[in-house]
Amino acid sequence: MAEKTVLRAWGSSQGMIIPKKCLETLGWDVSDHLEIEVRDGELRIRKPFVHRTFEERLAEYGGKIEICDFDWGEAKGKEFF
Repeated sequence: MAEKTVLRAWGSSQGMIIPKKCLETLGWDVSDHLEIEVRDGELRIRKPFVHRTFEERLAEYGGKIEICDFDWGEAKGKEFF
């Protein structure tokens, strides 16, 4: 997807507006922390990986994980259950 934007003065720095369509496609929101780098003559912007604890991940599921039984079938060799 190619969108156009303009680099503008923003205080003593410069900034650009990222079109809403691009932000929605990337799943980015206002105030997200981003990493930027210049590589091979391109400006690359990405959301850094943020490690979340088990408790933080568990909270996404209301604090509960439901484990379903899975039938692995009959043993075929020396494995044990």
